[in-house]
Amino acid sequence: MAIFIIVIGYFQCSLSWGLGFGDVAPDFKAPLSTGETVKFYDWIQHQGGRYTVLFSHPQDFTPVCTTELAAVQKLMPSFRERGVNIIGLSLNSVETHQEWLKDVAVIADAAEIEFPLIADIDLKVAKLYGMLPAGAKGGSPRTAKENKTVRSVFIINNDSKIIEVTWTYPMQIGRNFDELSRVLDALDEIALQQGEVATPANWHKGDDVMLAPGIDRVSFHQKDVPSGKPYMRYVPAQIEE
Repeated sequence: MAIFIIVIGYFQCSLSWGLGFGDVAPDFKAPLSTGETVKFYDWIQHQGGRYTVLFSHPQDFTPVCTTELAAVQKLMPSFRERGVNIIGLSLNSVETHQEWLKDVAVIADAAEIEFPLIADIDLKVAKLYGMLPAGAKGGSPRTAKENKTVRSVFIINNDSKIIEVTWTYPMQIGRNFDELSRVLDALDEIALQQGEVATPANWHKGDDVMLAPGIDRVSFHQKDVPSGKPYMRYVPAQIEE
């Protein structure tokens, strides 16, 4: 019976090794492309700001990943303005990262890349964050199939260390980092309105937001619907475009 329980427990863990929103982002120690070795929480504290975006890549010198890092570099002025820290991750060494980032800078039309990359050659961070199963082996060339889940984004609240948002894309599809900016705008708007609002589909900064169920306010615009239920309630955004 004991063996049966262990096997079932292992099977359940293998099905649910990913982290989701609401989980605490794990701390870790890792080398960066800058040449430093840092603890993640200490790095966040040193950077300051409100959020940290950790986004990961399966391999250096791969085409989709290169365009993604370049896209993030182009958005760095807006991230700095809103107090968002950016840190990347890829399953290669510091030296390989440093060479790769020279290519990324050319694609981004930038003098240099202004955010660090975690060198996760032993897959420690990828496993810790549930991007790869615990049994995955690092330290050697890995196939695309072995790396296929390592294209994730985590938006982490710097104060609570809670993961506010996470998503994972397949390897063949480059992520939309304008969507990352939109989500950060939404988080700021929701926080400013003390969690009493939600953003409708395709919302953009400055658009009206919706009162969450159970929230009472004196002033709002109600959209009438056939059910007659008064739940489609809109209020102005407090952050302007």
